[in-house]
Amino acid sequence: MMKQNYLDNFWPDLKAAHELFDSILQAQRERESESQENNGKEYPEHLPVEILEAGIKSGRYVQGTLNVNKHRAQLEAFVRLQGFGSKETELQSDILIYGAKARNRAIHGDVVAVELLPLHEWKGRTVALCENETEDKAPADTTGDPMPTGKVVGIIQKNWRDYVVTFPSKEESQSQGRNAQKILVTPWDYRIPKIRISTQQAEALQEYRVVVRIDSWESTSVYPNGHFVRVLGRIGDLEGEIAAILVENSICVAPFSEIQMSEMPVSSSKNPWKVNPEEEKNRLDLRDTHLIFSIDPKGCEDVDDALSVRTLPNGNLELGVHIADVTHFVAANSYTDVEARARATTYYLADRRYDMLPSVLSADICSLLSGVDRYAVSVLWELEKESYEMLRVCYNKTIIRSAYKLVYEAAQALLDGDTSVVGDILELENLDERTRQKKLDELVWAISKLTDIARHVRAKRDSCGALELEGVEIRVQLDDKNNIHDLIPKQPLEVHETVAECMILANHWVAKKISENFPHQALLRQHPPPRQEFFTELRECASAKGFSIDTRSNKALAESLDKANDPTDPIVNKLLRSMATHAMSNALYFSTGSCPEEEFHHYGLALDKYTHFTSPIRRYADIVVHRLLMAATVKETKGDVKDYVFSNKDLQELCTHINNRNRAAQRAQKQSTELFQCMYFKDKTPETDERCIADGVIYSVRTNGVLVFVPRYGIKGAAYMKNKEGLVISCQGDRSCEWKPGSLHRFQNKITSTTTTGESVTLSLFDHITVKILVQTSRCHADMIKLEIIRNAPYQTPDTEVSQKNFHVVKSDLVKEVSQSAEAAQRAQEKASIEVIDEDYQEYCQTKGASLYQLLEEIRDLALLDVSADSRT
Repeated sequence: MMKQNYLDNFWPDLKAAHELFDSILQAQRERESESQENNGKEYPEHLPVEILEAGIKSGRYVQGTLNVNKHRAQLEAFVRLQGFGSKETELQSDILIYGAKARNRAIHGDVVAVELLPLHEWKGRTVALCENETEDKAPADTTGDPMPTGKVVGIIQKNWRDYVVTFPSKEESQSQGRNAQKILVTPWDYRIPKIRISTQQAEALQEYRVVVRIDSWESTSVYPNGHFVRVLGRIGDLEGEIAAILVENSICVAPFSEIQMSEMPVSSSKNPWKVNPEEEKNRLDLRDTHLIFSIDPKGCEDVDDALSVRTLPNGNLELGVHIADVTHFVAANSYTDVEARARATTYYLADRRYDMLPSVLSADICSLLSGVDRYAVSVLWELEKESYEMLRVCYNKTIIRSAYKLVYEAAQALLDGDTSVVGDILELENLDERTRQKKLDELVWAISKLTDIARHVRAKRDSCGALELEGVEIRVQLDDKNNIHDLIPKQPLEVHETVAECMILANHWVAKKISENFPHQALLRQHPPPRQEFFTELRECASAKGFSIDTRSNKALAESLDKANDPTDPIVNKLLRSMATHAMSNALYFSTGSCPEEEFHHYGLALDKYTHFTSPIRRYADIVVHRLLMAATVKETKGDVKDYVFSNKDLQELCTHINNRNRAAQRAQKQSTELFQCMYFKDKTPETDERCIADGVIYSVRTNGVLVFVPRYGIKGAAYMKNKEGLVISCQGDRSCEWKPGSLHRFQNKITSTTTTGESVTLSLFDHITVKILVQTSRCHADMIKLEIIRNAPYQTPDTEVSQKNFHVVKSDLVKEVSQSAEAAQRAQEKASIEVIDEDYQEYCQTKGASLYQLLEEIRDLALLDVSADSRT
């Protein structure tokens, strides 16, 4: 009881610490008493580590990461193989783990050892749409062909984290019994089992999202035991839901500390940052010799790349890619560097972003804004004037002054010969007509020449099998105050390709340079070839439209996707490319010393070596690559190479961390976009509001319904053809739909609904249907978009077609309405918070400022960080 005495004697008023200590102590007592009382085990004991290791080595057990199916979390989980897997079975697919008993207390994300079941016990994966209810059985007709099935025999690595949970409502609390000490809380993530915690605050916390941690999961317990950590915010409140998304993805975005900010250079409107005369001597000065400009999305503040092209005295061309020299301001192992390494990336959510670096760097000193001097790292190629053959390349630390900060739309207009956008280019204002025309001609020539070079470089990659893959995600536009201004499907412009191709070229050449100089400790990016079975659905969908997709190589896939074009419906090709994207493996960072050179290849880009060099403001991988490039090219750094270069082991560990953070960033961005979509539709009346009715395209057929893509909003969702009452979709003479008794019959590319009176309706892949957009609300989980088929025909507006202009108005309405509603709610809450929130936080043992818990967490995190230079070699 020494800890209890310490808290009582020295910190009697720290309620947060007392609450946390009591919660952990109570959980420990219950574990002890439970293990004494309950001799009957709920689960088999896990095998010892040495037996697991020997079994994996011999091939008896298979090692992999547990992935729970979020749509059927009670029943289905899969183990994706790591390493060689089982030598005897030569498994080429995931292993199905069916049911909670077979999962044996493993939690989503854990690295587990699996024993395969006998062949006659193998089961098939669910092929029906399901709403993630607590079913513990799957209907017999909803599973596919039997697949390798196994059971977890041991956990090799627990990947437990903080979990967002919801306390039971009053009704649920009563059904759980009157023992207020033991509460089953429901995690926000469907894939995580309910967690039993001990708290006396259950009733007060019913309307809040709360963070808990798992302490243990004994073989005698149905559920894991955990403890209360902190309150996030009210259920349904925008800030609370955003906080839940951050916690669920283990994203920590505390403000930059004083000591980190003290490392930053000074820059203000009165005293802007200036080039250091000493540093100027060590850099190539391009300010007066090169026309340099950037092309970025509207509202972009962190401009980390700029371009140039010019004719050399010998008649050849010089292409330049200029990247912000972030590493000049972020010293290796500095406090800012350690923080950037932990964050690994800038996190972009639907209505905000969390920067990897302080804004004085990301939005000012390292941002290549027009008209100001900036440090850069430049890659310059000499190209043959007609064939664009690369004659030589050099890498330099430079000083640049960007002449223009262009947006994509303006650059595209100039490329197309449309000079009406000149008035939008600030740098051409206040010039006399002659000077303006001269500068405009130079800029148009440069953009045109860059585009021509990019076409040539792209054609070269295409000939090697480069893939043009696109998702159907929506792009978020922010206004000056970082509020959502618009939310629109990406509109492809050729200048997007021009900029992207120049960045790919720079990344490729830097990858070659650093891997030549550091063959065993360079950070590259690989994209492994996908497993062929992942292409099955793509091939089947394409065949429904009469297209054949060849997936034997990236070149064959690229060519067949180009041919799979329906002139009457461009959505078909978009969806096929989206399916191809989903079939791909993820591109990953790796250390060159960790795998053989034949595995360096980037499948999607058709390049033998590739890395990320062009975005050091928002990606830590690029910072590492900049340091490697400097170590490889700048003679002065020879004595300090160990400060720039990680050992292979340390670099591979860093790559694993960055890969994990990148996946978290992608998930958080997707979840925040879905949150805004749900908030927009939640307050609409679907029966009367035209914005809730839209055209949908079927892209997948299941046993009880279809998956539908709604281009108008960039939404994908399930549409059931059989409801909970067992009724099926039936169509009237005007093709409107209603529910009637009947049955469904699924075929490879279509599904037929037949009523008991003999009426039938068939929906096929790529059919256009009219859907109603609804929101399926959930107290414990994120709300979800739900689609309902209301007509077996394409949706027609009163004007028969939604014009592009009207389409943008609809998107703008969506985001503005959500932002305004959230702002109004926030103002109302702030007004009420003076009396209420402080009381609430006191009652829940929380403070709005730094708590003892947070202080202890920071100390714990610091203890885990190795900030010494000795960790590198």
